[in-house]
Amino acid sequence: MTKTYDALIIGGGHNGLVCAFYLAKAGMRVRVLERRHIVGGAAVTEEFHPGFRNSTASYTVSLLRPKVIADMRLHEYGYRVIERTISNFFPFADDYIKLGGGAGRTEAEFARFSAKDAAAYPKYDAALEKVANVLRDLSLKIPPNVGGGVSSMLAAAKQGWPMAQRDIEVQRDLLDMFTKSARSFLDGWFEHDYVQSAFAFDAVVGNYAGVSTPGSAYVLLHHVFGEVNGKLGAWGHAVGGMGAITQAMARACEDAGVEISLEAPVSQVLVDGGKVSGVRLESGEEIAASIVASNAGPALLYPQLIDPSDLDDDFKRRIKGFKTCSGTFRMNVALSELPSFTVLPGKEQAEHHTAGIIIAPGMDYMDQAFYDAEQHGWSKKPIVEIKIPSTVDDSLAPPGQHVASLFCQQFDPKVDWDTHREAVADMIIDTVNDHAPNFKASVIATQIHSPTDLERKFGLIGGDIMHGNMGLDQLWAARPVLGHGDYRGSIKGLYMCGAGTHPGGGVTGAPGHNAAAAILADRPLLRKILRS
Repeated sequence: MTKTYDALIIGGGHNGLVCAFYLAKAGMRVRVLERRHIVGGAAVTEEFHPGFRNSTASYTVSLLRPKVIADMRLHEYGYRVIERTISNFFPFADDYIKLGGGAGRTEAEFARFSAKDAAAYPKYDAALEKVANVLRDLSLKIPPNVGGGVSSMLAAAKQGWPMAQRDIEVQRDLLDMFTKSARSFLDGWFEHDYVQSAFAFDAVVGNYAGVSTPGSAYVLLHHVFGEVNGKLGAWGHAVGGMGAITQAMARACEDAGVEISLEAPVSQVLVDGGKVSGVRLESGEEIAASIVASNAGPALLYPQLIDPSDLDDDFKRRIKGFKTCSGTFRMNVALSELPSFTVLPGKEQAEHHTAGIIIAPGMDYMDQAFYDAEQHGWSKKPIVEIKIPSTVDDSLAPPGQHVASLFCQQFDPKVDWDTHREAVADMIIDTVNDHAPNFKASVIATQIHSPTDLERKFGLIGGDIMHGNMGLDQLWAARPVLGHGDYRGSIKGLYMCGAGTHPGGGVTGAPGHNAAAAILADRPLLRKILRS
């Protein structure tokens, strides 16, 4: 062993940085080990064509917890988010919906299709907000360790009690969202397909499922518990791209005393006498620490970085069954001009160009995208979300030109993507072109991330942007498996601080925050630090 630290963090993604920050603020000597040449994990900004920069993988912000922003003083390090004027724009075959811009405006938009749906919207919005508050309350709490004795039972009761105190309508909605499909849930509120589609899209973001798949309603909820600049449920653009967030976090960490090492891939977590003793890098260097926290997901950590002999057979079986597949194909494109949509023509910048532009024209369309992927490996007509951040941040592209993020569903990670990636990327561009006929001709350059590329580049096993499916069997105390949902790994001194733990995927910072709390709770002299 050449160096000794109190804690080592495997992976410099945003959750790893958050965890490192809190540990360092508590007085621990912490080192982050990042395998890439840049810190930030999947939340990075990179130049992919001369003069064109974009958020390479993660591409929009809302879920980052306000406590993390405040504790790390991210605004002092350049963190800035611009809220969208309207949240989303949905072009359909013969019309469109603009979602957001105020409740009254959304109601008026829905009224063009259904007076009943317009009247139902305020009640739906209020009901969803109440349920989202449950998730907000739980997001910065350590789930109970099921099987951990009386203390775990008390912790479960303490976290469950606020839910038990909610009125019966909230409890019913909560049960519906954890068990029903998005289609079934939305059928109980709205009648028009276009209106339902405007909400159902959130249920398939990073979810290899259709809107008729049981449990898909929860993923809809997961994407609405965030906020931007104090406005609940809002989404926005990070100025400088998502990498600006993690660069701010890195500076906060360094000021707190964290040592960050780039191009330092870990090959193995070292164990001695049933306890973590450090890590070995791919270079052969060994670094000593009694605590190792992994920002890498469970599906990477346990099969690849830990000797199988250090894990018991049941745990290995459970981790082998941990499901990873978000069905995601991610592209960045450089554009010579803004898209002009058939249902809303115009290349001059308008509010819909600054929103999330979502190609998901109908509930059946979204289900068929999943069915195609199950049968053929990819959607013949994929779901595509387009963000054009250069409309609000001119630092990302040359004057008069633009960059766009294309977030696409559904794509099976088991496909030979080295063979099919280019053809599928062309199909995705053709799909957008069907709705904006100038789009294909405006593409100057592309950056393609198939599920295989996402795994190779960012360590996202199965290309899973959530580090693991967000189904009921892999949430809260069961994420990643029962008995280890409290961020504590299967080996003493090993912790998990990434999105493969509660509350799951997205740029939230919550797993990093909570893992640090678990680590400090296991060190009696430091356990009160996060409470101060």
